[in-house]
Amino acid sequence: MFELIKIKDTVRVPPERFDEPREDVVLDILRKSYEGLLDNDLGVILSVIDVEEVNIGKVVMGEAASFHKVTFTALVYKPMLHEITPGEVVEIVNFGAFVRLGAMDGLAHVSQITDDYISHDQKKSALVGKETNRKLKEGDKVKTRIVSISMSKGERGKIGLTMRQPGLGKFEWIEEERKESEESG
Repeated sequence: MFELIKIKDTVRVPPERFDEPREDVVLDILRKSYEGLLDNDLGVILSVIDVEEVNIGKVVMGEAASFHKVTFTALVYKPMLHEITPGEVVEIVNFGAFVRLGAMDGLAHVSQITDDYISHDQKKSALVGKETNRKLKEGDKVKTRIVSISMSKGERGKIGLTMRQPGLGKFEWIEEERKESEESG
């Protein structure tokens, strides 16, 4: 889930930047230190959008800088358990498909792609269903559900995905199933 959140922190401004506009310096420092950061509670910080408040700085003895309490807005992506999300297959491996969910990639293990037995076609870089002959390859658009999340501080985290439920899977498969349901119903 993408969210705009407010964060409060203290920013260290080095003396060589004292002559620049304070808000611009703080925004630059925040972007360099926060963007791309993974936080277990917040998720992945994608962008620092705006600095709302910069207090007058304090100088600490023995430290050549000023320290400012700030409040800023950031765009974050935090995967939520059971969230249904569209994505794009970015890599096929013998054990599953990596799906780009926007800010992060998740893994749909072969056991979570279809009810069919799946084999890896290394030459075509695809996963192929034995009975249905359905193929999943890089670039395919899919709809998935997040079934597991493992986030460690400082790491990108791991997201487990499933496509084995009604309304999930490759977009073409979903459309085929919808048409079959309409024709039989």
